[in-house]
Amino acid sequence: MPSVKFSYKILFLLSFLLCSLNGFSQNNKQKELETRRQELRREIQKINELRAENKSKERSQLSLIEDFNYKINVLRNLIKVTNQQANFLSREISNNQRNITSLREELKQLKEDYAAMVVKSYKSKNEQSRIMFLLSSNDFKQAYKRLQYIKQYSDHQKKQGETIKAKTLELQEININLAKQKEDKNKLVTENRVVQKSLESERREHETLMKSIKSNLSKYTAQIRKKQREADRIDREIDKIIKSAIAASNKKAGNSSSSKTFALTPAGRSLAKNFESNKGKLDWPVEKGRVTLRYGKQPHPINKSLIIRNNGVRIATEKGAKVKAVFNGEVTAVIAIKNANTVVMVQHGNYFTAYKNLSKVYVKKGDKVTTKQDLGEVFTNATNGETILSFSIFKENATQNPANWIYKM
Repeated sequence: MPSVKFSYKILFLLSFLLCSLNGFSQNNKQKELETRRQELRREIQKINELRAENKSKERSQLSLIEDFNYKINVLRNLIKVTNQQANFLSREISNNQRNITSLREELKQLKEDYAAMVVKSYKSKNEQSRIMFLLSSNDFKQAYKRLQYIKQYSDHQKKQGETIKAKTLELQEININLAKQKEDKNKLVTENRVVQKSLESERREHETLMKSIKSNLSKYTAQIRKKQREADRIDREIDKIIKSAIAASNKKAGNSSSSKTFALTPAGRSLAKNFESNKGKLDWPVEKGRVTLRYGKQPHPINKSLIIRNNGVRIATEKGAKVKAVFNGEVTAVIAIKNANTVVMVQHGNYFTAYKNLSKVYVKKGDKVTTKQDLGEVFTNATNGETILSFSIFKENATQNPANWIYKM
């Protein structure tokens, strides 16, 4: 018999732990969704601010399409996350409603049992009847057991009253949570309607612009290809500099000049290790910005048959934006490329970060820089008001996806 009781205890404890873990997991999920929703809202705010800043400028249709595509994507994500939150709250509301029903039934039974005990206690509360109950015992042992029974009955009655009080408070708390959850869900649903209208408006403008572009698609395709050639030319210059730095490090270390990896000093190895340990936590290269073109091969939003290659990310930012070093390092090159704006390269052991399209540069080759130090200023196109930073990360001369390295990119 004791083993059966022990098994029940284990089952009860396991059930309690599972419920606690489930509640903790749900609470974490809710917080994650809310954090993501707020991030997306801030992203939309940044898009609107940059749009307002460039409103008076005659922007190219290519950049406008990029803007529309980006904002539409963010709005879709916001709707998706908000729906997830609303669905999550719906499930929580249903659970709480079931808990309320269960607690009410339990509370009703407890009150009925307590009322029966009170009646029974009232009938036998006469002190004389209790004494007679004890004196009528056959022996001392029976009298002692009867005394224990009276005490246990009294304790049970007291505990029953405390349980009713605790259950009543629990029910009140769940009812308050339920009202709050319903209010939160209504807010999310209302907000989603507003976002949905904004999305529909963006789509209409996007469609109108695309019709205008498609009437002269060959002209825009030529512009896209020209941009790609310019980007490729800059990337080839960067590749030459990295290969030259690798060869110089090996020559200095007495290694083969054909080696494709860096011969790092102890300080260089330490810097590279620190850089790697901060993967996903590196600072943004500008204070305020949004990614308009992501890393890798991708179809162009205007001409889907045209595949563009991007060795980094393009970030739209505000006029006069300062470019900041994402990590400690040494300026390995300041490149002035013909018919293009300046590029600054910073070395972090066997890693490099490249900051392209700068109008002003505050550093020179050989300078030691620290995280968040200003390297220069992003170029602003006087014609269309666009301020775009192209940013890349390399390990040796292999490109890396900046989104994997920069915090919440």
